[in-house]
Amino acid sequence: MSDDHTHVQEFFSARAATWDERFPDDGPAYAAAVAELGLRDGDHVLDAGCGTGRALPPLRKAVGPSGVVLGADVTPAMLEAAARAGRDRAGRLLLADVARLPLRSESLHAVFAAGLVAHLPNPGENLRELARVVRPGGLLALFHPIGRAALAAYQGRQLTSSDLRAEGNLGPLLSASGWLMTSYVDEDARFLALAERRL
Repeated sequence: MSDDHTHVQEFFSARAATWDERFPDDGPAYAAAVAELGLRDGDHVLDAGCGTGRALPPLRKAVGPSGVVLGADVTPAMLEAAARAGRDRAGRLLLADVARLPLRSESLHAVFAAGLVAHLPNPGENLRELARVVRPGGLLALFHPIGRAALAAYQGRQLTSSDLRAEGNLGPLLSASGWLMTSYVDEDARFLALAERRL
């Protein structure tokens, strides 16, 4: 999601129409991860890199009708797939780059980001931009419906110590970007790191 979005857009555009069919059983994992944010009625939340918007319905349920749910993605085809699935009824879809969000500073209570970190060209800068739009004390959930080792095996690659999502790498990166990691889970069934926006 750098200034040149060609690679990311090509990758996800080619898969958008069948993305949900490839991962049909992820719904409960998304709902459980959203529940970890502890959102309340009326909260404002962003799904950053929302893809086909699988997190939008549980986010809407968490914040209720008076809350604000936004889904931002840089790939038009993924947003189109989200709309075809009716997920635009759960939140407003934005064609936007997480490096430059069209949102006011400190306007959100939380950010949910599924599978996003691996696609950030400048993770430190991009995580700082997410911190900018979240009010102090607000939360960030970095999520993937399977853990690092299971994902590496699925992709046919070796898990290395340089993996950005390894706890020893992610904690300092978040800290340098305005976040404090408050919990970290990396199991076969899920990856979830929660961080709080520092004052």
